Amino acid sequence: MFARSAFRAAQPLKRNLLSRTYATEPSKGGSSNALLYTLGAAVVAGGGYYYFASSGKGADSVSAKAKEALSGPPKKAFTGGDQGFISLLLKDVQIINHNTKKFIFHLPEDDMVSGMVVASALLTKYQYEGQKPVVRPYTPTSDEDAKGYVELIVKKYPNGPMSTHLHDMVPGQRLDFKGPIPKYPWSPNKHDHIALIAGGTGITPMYQLARAIFKNPEDKTKVTLVFGNVSEEDILLKREFEDLENTYPNRFRAFYVLDNPPKEWTGGKGFITKDLLKTVLPEPKSENIKIFVCGPPGMYKAISGTKVSPTDQGELSGILKELGYSKDQVYKF
Repeated sequence: MFARSAFRAAQPLKRNLLSRTYATEPSKGGSSNALLYTLGAAVVAGGGYYYFASSGKGADSVSAKAKEALSGPPKKAFTGGDQGFISLLLKDVQIINHNTKKFIFHLPEDDMVSGMVVASALLTKYQYEGQKPVVRPYTPTSDEDAKGYVELIVKKYPNGPMSTHLHDMVPGQRLDFKGPIPKYPWSPNKHDHIALIAGGTGITPMYQLARAIFKNPEDKTKVTLVFGNVSEEDILLKREFEDLENTYPNRFRAFYVLDNPPKEWTGGKGFITKDLLKTVLPEPKSENIKIFVCGPPGMYKAISGTKVSPTDQGELSGILKELGYSKDQVYKF
């Protein structure tokens, strides 16, 4: 089966969706219907990709660690607990596509890091006079070690009060944040193989997790991404994932599924299906695997079942249960 032989088969990096496998040596090169992926799923991780092994940035990392050894770890902007909300200044806004923007907020001090852990999110809050406060969670796309700023990628949803408010903001305005809000605690090599099933803006916590894994040279976890969107321009962080696929062809692979693909599209079309997941995911009987799911409500219902609350994962249902996975093998962001 594909999932069992994927890490042994050596094939070119770019290939048809259902014939793509991991390479065993570095590459020489790199319906989920419209309603499904345009509803729900608040942005929960954009920032620049970190090439740990590159000579220039590797040297910078060594230098930074040497400085930290002398001066101590950097201060954290977000400390959790009873800290409460803190106000951050919006520095810059960058347009990603027709309904998505990147927002760069300045931390209180230039030498501060965010204090985010993997995996975790931030709460955002604003309140118009005389109205109830609006609070929404987002997963930053900036690196946890980035100093002086934190980035959010936010898609504007119809009747979405926080996403609309953010898209109306301009540099110089402020927004309240609180965190980190812990999600799934990650440690290097916690699982041998993980799968990330994402829809729309549910990709951000998946990116946070994947980035942390491949940034750490001690972490050898294998990662499979299945990412559904409406159109090709809706594929957020595609360049960053392509970088990972080209840099780590023996450990990372990505499969994209589109509702409205262009004529030349060679990936999946329509829904993220049972047949696709059966083909590309690690088998349920495999030891030490984890399947992560994040997306709009319709996708949760079809793939894994919904959460009962932020602290209650609820029962496993949908395609993953039909394929034989257990509740303990699945985490719903």
